[in-house]
Amino acid sequence: MDAVIDNADDEFRWLESLDAETVAEWVRDCNRETLAAVAIGDTFTGRTSEIRQVLDAGDRIPYPGWRGDGYYYNFWTDASHPRGLWRRTTLDQYRRREPEWDVLLDVDALAAEEGENWVRGGVTVLRAGYQRCVISLSRGDADAVVVREFDLDRRGFVADGFTLPEANSSVCWIDADHIYVGTDFGAGSLTTSGYPRMAKRWRRGTPLSEAETVYEGRADDLSVRATHDPTAGFARDFVARSPDFFRHESYLRTSAGELIRIPVPDDAAWDVHREWLLVRLRSPLISIGADRSRSGEQVTVDVDA
Repeated sequence: MDAVIDNADDEFRWLESLDAETVAEWVRDCNRETLAAVAIGDTFTGRTSEIRQVLDAGDRIPYPGWRGDGYYYNFWTDASHPRGLWRRTTLDQYRRREPEWDVLLDVDALAAEEGENWVRGGVTVLRAGYQRCVISLSRGDADAVVVREFDLDRRGFVADGFTLPEANSSVCWIDADHIYVGTDFGAGSLTTSGYPRMAKRWRRGTPLSEAETVYEGRADDLSVRATHDPTAGFARDFVARSPDFFRHESYLRTSAGELIRIPVPDDAAWDVHREWLLVRLRSPLISIGADRSRSGEQVTVDVDA
């Protein structure tokens, strides 16, 4: 990249100091200049109002997500709930014109109760069982999040559950009492990009400082992550380091801690389903067998082959 971009001649390189007040002030000045140029007149006001009416319309299609527990989940925002409602319903209810929704978390009410500018991030639900999940909450939609364990049956946070302070964190369930976690563990635990450099296995009821390290990346990587596939009969663990946004070096991690490289190009997207490895290519691949596949194709490989 340095060979393509002459960093020494980049007059805006100083903007990479994201936490500097001079950078924040530059952004505010640019925003004011842009708003002064475009946010004027009846056309802008009318168009803004029309867009808001569409975004807040009560007859929008509530697109659901399926998690495998018989419910259909939806995150809904409107004029009365700008931060959103996380809710679920049954398939029978969803087929009705006006479904009955079971509200799991009202982010507006939570923000008001705690005096925080909460924005809901991702949700990771425990499989199987589907009784617990971990929810990420950011302050003002920042990259850094607070992670809290949530009880779906009681519709409330678990007081002594898995909890992480504000950081660029990643979490994945292993079972009801263990999770994989990447976060700010202290000095040297983050990459130069500010994301987790190591992944650990954390047991319920123990301090985070005692979590077992399962994989470490390099300081100049983008991030590191560990995941668990809980599919019955095919349970397995994976770890990966991302040198940058577009490349990922992935491994199957055995119960003995051995790392087996997933034989796909670093820029390929992949997933597993039971014995199958599904690969979406961005560059040419000589497959695990003897066949050659072209860039852009989707290839399915038998993992047991």
